[in-house]
Amino acid sequence: MSSPTSNCPNCGAPVQFRWSSAVQTACPFCKSIIVRTDLVLENVGKIADLPPDPSPIQLLTEGVYRGDKFQVTGRLVYEYENGSWNEWHIVFSKGASGWLSDAQLQFAISFMVNPKEAVPSQDHVSRGKHVQFGGTDYEVSTLTVAMYKGFEGELPFPYYGKSDMLFADLRTSGKSFGTLDYSENPPLLFLGEWVDYDELQLKNVRQFEGWA
Repeated sequence: MSSPTSNCPNCGAPVQFRWSSAVQTACPFCKSIIVRTDLVLENVGKIADLPPDPSPIQLLTEGVYRGDKFQVTGRLVYEYENGSWNEWHIVFSKGASGWLSDAQLQFAISFMVNPKEAVPSQDHVSRGKHVQFGGTDYEVSTLTVAMYKGFEGELPFPYYGKSDMLFADLRTSGKSFGTLDYSENPPLLFLGEWVDYDELQLKNVRQFEGWA
């Protein structure tokens, strides 16, 4: 269910949040970053130009995960020393929301969780370290320092202007994976699994020359 149309606090143009729980979007006219607190809209900056993207996913792409249909409502873009990656915010037909990660045509679905176990602090996380969440053993496989590059669409929380953020990738021997996100304090934990592109049954994707 979408919210009523409001007006951009910068230029006065109509702004509508398609997803009722979204708190951040961008004005389609003046490119202001709009954050919603209750019914008040605040202009907190300008969106940056995003780098060229080879992903087939785009805003309003639809798919299926574990029998539940979802739609892409937003995107966060991160840059690091070896390139960039996308985190697509997805909203499911039953009301839940999650993230579809897309890096070098590898795809994963994850959800933010509140673990019962202690999450290691940034000073105490290192490659090879083992942590357990929900009875699953994870190994810290990669530490990546990234910066926020930009966003599009709608997000479930305010997110802009961040840099030098540490992300710890958690791997298992199977499809399960996790991410410790140290852009917040306390850190955020996302758990999920790797998925094959065809599994997602994606519709409304971008088409590239040479694709069948």
